[in-house]
Amino acid sequence: MPATSTTTVDIEALANDIEGWAQTLGFQAIAITDPDLGAWTDRFRTALAERLFGDMGYLERNVDKRLAPERLHPGTVRIITARMNYLGVEPPAQTELPVNDGTAAIARYALGRDYHKVVRRRLARLAAMIEAGAEARSGARVPRSRAFADSAPVLEKPIAVKAGLGWQGKNTLVLNRNAGSWFFLGEIFTNLPLPISEPAEQPGCGSCKACQTVCPTAAFIAPYKLDARRCIAYLTIEHKGAIPAALRPAIGSRVFGCDDCQIVCPWNRFAQRSAEADFAPRHGLDNAAIADLLRWDEAEFLVRTAGMALRRINFSQWVRNLAVAAGNAPPDLRIIAGLGLRRMDATEMVREHIDWALARQRGTGTTAQVRKSAPDNA
Repeated sequence: MPATSTTTVDIEALANDIEGWAQTLGFQAIAITDPDLGAWTDRFRTALAERLFGDMGYLERNVDKRLAPERLHPGTVRIITARMNYLGVEPPAQTELPVNDGTAAIARYALGRDYHKVVRRRLARLAAMIEAGAEARSGARVPRSRAFADSAPVLEKPIAVKAGLGWQGKNTLVLNRNAGSWFFLGEIFTNLPLPISEPAEQPGCGSCKACQTVCPTAAFIAPYKLDARRCIAYLTIEHKGAIPAALRPAIGSRVFGCDDCQIVCPWNRFAQRSAEADFAPRHGLDNAAIADLLRWDEAEFLVRTAGMALRRINFSQWVRNLAVAAGNAPPDLRIIAGLGLRRMDATEMVREHIDWALARQRGTGTTAQVRKSAPDNA
């Protein structure tokens, strides 16, 4: 339905209500922008052409809808973008980087309930409240909206930056001066001509190079530019095949994602622990031993990871990642036993990783260097 049919709605009052409703639903901030993403078109197409996204072929699909949100949801004239903090544990210190001590490192966003479920459901409730509020003010059914949370061809970071929720840092993540980067983003596309937020001036990253310096696999090929093919998050989650042997030692104990570039970011000193119970760590996975995780068979993996973002990978990828972490861990008879157990029913690709790990555990491979502290920010 065209936006002109909403002229009887007091959109200024409605916008104020939306902010209050969002806070009651657990969002720390919202902002409103228009759907024009022309400023990001060339940058996105260049990244596609340079193949920086690796095997993430879905980014090459529906490019027109990514760059023109009104094509994804016809009638869209405004986008409400929302931020929800997700740290279910205390914010890590800048020196609290993973070490190869036999403990598995899992990205903090994946330790609790799947954020797709949490954020999208809250956004859907917010969208329903907006529609009801607009209808109550106009006396007619005029609004039409749709909620997204990393679930459709949406350029979430450019939208958040344009709306004023932060700036895109040198690590390519959205940074907020009051919250750092430990947060999820979500959007509501709507045909309501809500007032556009006035973005505040952003401080930016200045001369800081902490994220570029700390990256274990040198995935940042330039400030604000990430080569996903070297990124540990990509290699352990999106990538389905063999992890290049040359990169395995640098992956260390990371079995699902990587937080290093966020841990060392100075802006994350302002981050706070989330009050959302859904984001609290499950099954002790914030401090789980690699040897114990290797004992899981596929059935246990499916039970333990139910409702979690860890389900973004399958069991073969899980074992592959554990094998790499096992190969970087100190020699441990329990790890060796676990690798042998998983080898019995592993695919050829996974078995190769297990054999690599067994060789290193038994002293016939190269010992990985352990990183113990963060570099200087200068």
